[in-house]
Amino acid sequence: MEVAEVVVSSLVQGVYVVTTRLDDKINGMTAAWVSQVSFKPLLVMVSIAPPRYSHDLIKGSGIFAINVLTSEQTDLGKRFGYKSGRKVDKFAGLDYTTGVTGAPILPQAYAYLELKLVDTFPAGDHDLFVGEVVAAKILHPETRPLIFIKSDFF
Repeated sequence: MEVAEVVVSSLVQGVYVVTTRLDDKINGMTAAWVSQVSFKPLLVMVSIAPPRYSHDLIKGSGIFAINVLTSEQTDLGKRFGYKSGRKVDKFAGLDYTTGVTGAPILPQAYAYLELKLVDTFPAGDHDLFVGEVVAAKILHPETRPLIFIKSDFF
């Protein structure tokens, strides 16, 4: 690993499940590259590779939610990270609600943001989806958000 890759891997990131809905199709995927990009309006971006199923659903629907996992939810992060939603229903047997945008919300998450897509930018082998926050809630303030540690997921 090059020195730059080692340094980049030391950047602190959370673990999130990005969810979306397009018509009757729902999906979620684990992501670590999420960031606030503006105060007014309140904009947040997520970086998603074009081959991911969620990428197509977000582009088609224009909506997504970012579910912030708790420090005890590494397994939930793995559930949404290892298989494609094209082949597996990642929500099977899992409780979820529907937010104001129609995106699935995980009620067991620490918190969530619902977003309306306002722009997409190519960025190397990923696309940056920038969304305006239309709803948000802290669901479990007694917990702590999950911090991404590569060895937990690979």
